[in-house]
Amino acid sequence: MTEPNGSTRRDFLKTSTFAVGGAVATQVGLSSAAHAAGSDVIKVGLIGCGGRGTGAAEQICIASQPDKNVKLYAMGDLFLDHLETARKRLTDVVGDQVDVSKERCFTGFDAFQKVIDSGVDLVILASPPGFRPMMIEAAVKAGKNIFTEKPVAVDAPGIRKVLAAAEEAKQKGLAVVAGTQRRHQASYVECMKRIHDGDLGEITGGQCYWNQGGLWMKPRETSWSDMEWQVRNWLYFTWLSGDHIVEQHVHNLDVINWALGTHPERAVGMGGRQVRTSPDYGHIFDHFATDLEYPGGVHVMSMARQIEGCEKNISETVVGTAGKWSSAGSRLQFSGKSKYRFNEKATDPYVQEHIDLLASIRAGKPLNELRTVAESTLTAIMCRMSAYTGQAVTWEQALNSKQDLLPEQLVMGNLPVPPVAVPGQTPLI
Repeated sequence: MTEPNGSTRRDFLKTSTFAVGGAVATQVGLSSAAHAAGSDVIKVGLIGCGGRGTGAAEQICIASQPDKNVKLYAMGDLFLDHLETARKRLTDVVGDQVDVSKERCFTGFDAFQKVIDSGVDLVILASPPGFRPMMIEAAVKAGKNIFTEKPVAVDAPGIRKVLAAAEEAKQKGLAVVAGTQRRHQASYVECMKRIHDGDLGEITGGQCYWNQGGLWMKPRETSWSDMEWQVRNWLYFTWLSGDHIVEQHVHNLDVINWALGTHPERAVGMGGRQVRTSPDYGHIFDHFATDLEYPGGVHVMSMARQIEGCEKNISETVVGTAGKWSSAGSRLQFSGKSKYRFNEKATDPYVQEHIDLLASIRAGKPLNELRTVAESTLTAIMCRMSAYTGQAVTWEQALNSKQDLLPEQLVMGNLPVPPVAVPGQTPLI
């Protein structure tokens, strides 16, 4: 495959590997520059105080040690109990790096905007994904650096909003790092460099999997409205999570896009709701399988399942004319022409992504991963659209879809649950 400027696909991949993995590869140099630039404290606002948000806030504080030049300054969540639990835990774990007064604790649907307006320099976005596009848009508009969890949207209108924000963030020189932490994991970065350098020859195909058991579910309390019940169980509603193929399997799809240096052109998928059929589990599917077609006729098989008692497999494999790379097992390794196996010790990638984010800000060389994570998110959305409808879906169809899943009004009250999708009957919008 030849790019428009005459370079080969392999040349493009080499360049993209350096750009994506450069923050990890040059961590020492960036850290030195950061110290040289001064020790001004970066004030962080946490938006979304559940388990992942609390973890991310803890990790960005750890990433700033031993200098401790990061302070958690404001917190926001739809629910007060989430906020109070997170505040206590973070105070217990990172102590004096928590500087959150009661006046800078916000609840309700507008809490995210209040955190953004509270005087913070950087926001962590860890609310359910359905809210993420408007939060990203607001943070970029306000000129804030961002750590956003994945995925960054649940539908095409959200993706288009995020892509516009990515360009605005670039123009403003804002740093945006996403929670696709494999892009900051030393083993993955090294293996991707080798793939892009041609260790596998020409890539001919691959597979990716996130097959596991079930996840948590909170039984409905009598005092909860429809809206509160759905948000507290956000995993099981497509408008909030995108379904588990978007919320979870996006990690594996991101690795495949990274390895191939592009996004798929077409998806043909299937799936269903075989085991989690109770209304307690909303209306999402519990299994998916998708054939993804990439440029040049390269096909990748994608599987995602959340069913107890089944074989577990969370991995990616890329096959080329000269060998195969796989992340299955405890170490990432190559077979065929290259026998490389990653055996080095490395920083926890959940911390490393924050090290890279902070270093890029202090060095004046802001990372911006928003377009990359948006494309990986849309890849997952395209898979879901195909499985829900039973139709083949192209990239252009997915990107230009008019289906907006966000409720017209974000208020506590009645909110009917959409019917479970039926392939062959659910329309492609």
